[in-house]
Amino acid sequence: MSRFLSGKYADMTPYTPGEQPRNRKYIKLNTNESPFPPSEKALLLAAEEAKSLQLYPDPECLRLREALAARLGAEPEEVLPTNGSDEILNFAFMAFCDKDCGAVFPDITYGFYPVFAELNGVPYREIPLAEDFSVRTGDYCGVNATVFLANPNAPTGMALPRTEIEKILRANPDNVVVIDEAYVDFGGESCVGLIHDYDNLLVTQTFSKSRSMAGARLGFGVGNAELIRDLNTIKYSTNPYNINRMTAAAGLGVLADEEYTRENCRAVEENREFAAAELRALGFECLESRANFILAKHPRTDGAYIYEALKERGILIRHFTKERIKEYNRITVGSREQMQALVEALKEIV
Repeated sequence: MSRFLSGKYADMTPYTPGEQPRNRKYIKLNTNESPFPPSEKALLLAAEEAKSLQLYPDPECLRLREALAARLGAEPEEVLPTNGSDEILNFAFMAFCDKDCGAVFPDITYGFYPVFAELNGVPYREIPLAEDFSVRTGDYCGVNATVFLANPNAPTGMALPRTEIEKILRANPDNVVVIDEAYVDFGGESCVGLIHDYDNLLVTQTFSKSRSMAGARLGFGVGNAELIRDLNTIKYSTNPYNINRMTAAAGLGVLADEEYTRENCRAVEENREFAAAELRALGFECLESRANFILAKHPRTDGAYIYEALKERGILIRHFTKERIKEYNRITVGSREQMQALVEALKEIV
């Protein structure tokens, strides 16, 4: 680091994104991207909007907000589109946390939560998952802090039912509960329908996974209008034009092609069950996933070795070094052909 970096960031550990090597062509199962291309409607609308790139985009993102609200059963003023769901999560740390109101989240979860907390000077507490890697609802009741829960969780893929989320909401009436639903479309139970029952609920989602738009960077938050006004204060104080014209247009195209999204999600769920069954037949232990990935370990083969051996064979998966999950690997669910190639490689390795 240079001698000019502010001391408040000197000890911060940044988020580590999934590797993107360019030395060869890989079967890429390490960053939870969709194996399917974006909707043709999204591509057409984005291409048309590219003709107007000399103009700023609509800072209110009105057309996209209206379309999202109609899809979600909400009002436009209850929706905030953002530059990926990472932006809305960062906004939530900025708006609803401070030195007097910290944050809580699981010890094994999305790696950006502690980064956002440290970036914004927010005290935080990591609550250990249960032995089986599940979230214990009671651990998040009456915590006197802003709650951040990925549901389904990452990298475990395990999900809480909506009734359990409601217990957490009721037990923290004076604190915001943020439910990160990046993977909800692959078998989870969304809490969006609860925003009119609980004024302390913020739900975040993304177009990156189920909607095949990871490269476009589009996410959104849903909550009561007052929460969204708070978040808009942060948005208009940092980046008013946070959604570019092409991304907003592509988002409209995706929302107009809902059946395509549903078909892709069904395919991913089928491929997930196929891959999990094949992995278990090879002796792997797999957590019960409701996401587009599987967290798995082999009782007799080192997790890091499996990761390296697959990489040598042209298949990328995600390996973590955190003590509790260092023997596990997270495997993105791709196409059936990609899953079959993975299984064949693993047969050689284990």
